[in-house]
Amino acid sequence: MKILCTICARGGSRGLKNKNILPLMGRPLIAHTIQHAKDSGVFNYIAVSSDSRDILDAAKKEGVDFLIKRPDDLSSDTAPKIPAIRHCAQEVEKLSENTFDIFVDLDCTSPLRTSDDIIAAIDLLRSHNHSNIFSVTPARRSPYFDVVEHDLDWRVKPCCVPNNPIHRRQDTPDTYDLNASIYVWNRKTLMESDSLYNEQTGLYIMPHERSIEIDEELDFIYAEMLMDKNAK
Repeated sequence: MKILCTICARGGSRGLKNKNILPLMGRPLIAHTIQHAKDSGVFNYIAVSSDSRDILDAAKKEGVDFLIKRPDDLSSDTAPKIPAIRHCAQEVEKLSENTFDIFVDLDCTSPLRTSDDIIAAIDLLRSHNHSNIFSVTPARRSPYFDVVEHDLDWRVKPCCVPNNPIHRRQDTPDTYDLNASIYVWNRKTLMESDSLYNEQTGLYIMPHERSIEIDEELDFIYAEMLMDKNAK
């Protein structure tokens, strides 16, 4: 069984400029995800896709197998990510003359995952015959209880209205936040579906402390604090 790791990192970032190559614990942010992929020992190849020469140069220094230049139409703020992952996968298949059975995309804004998380997510896909897996973390707030919305007249209601009244958060259904860390697909699903949500989609649940997603400067500071603490 052949497995490809893709790491797709755009150059543009509104929340934190150049975040994918900012130094975190002395290494570019993307380097931590590349290291996770290497440490897992499960990949035939590791590929980085980007529209940024600086990101591709940083990835090259980390010793990835393939550097894929992402087309402009897949690099805008509004471009969906799955077609970009598919493009990277197809380019690697052409260049390597291989056909892969499983594809794993790792988001480089999630530096606190572990190589064991990657292995476990792949094992979950294979053992339960899922079409795809994505990682989540238990939601800190429930859309059935303490996440609300309002209409144009400012009438307020929970985002999800339960069938029966819920008076305690502990009684709400389990909900999860996507933590933008690990995505796993079988071949058919990645090549044919543009949705994360398919009939046989599964969830890989990660704890909050490994689910920090870097989107702004405060996230970056928090992630570095946790990594520094874990290193001691």
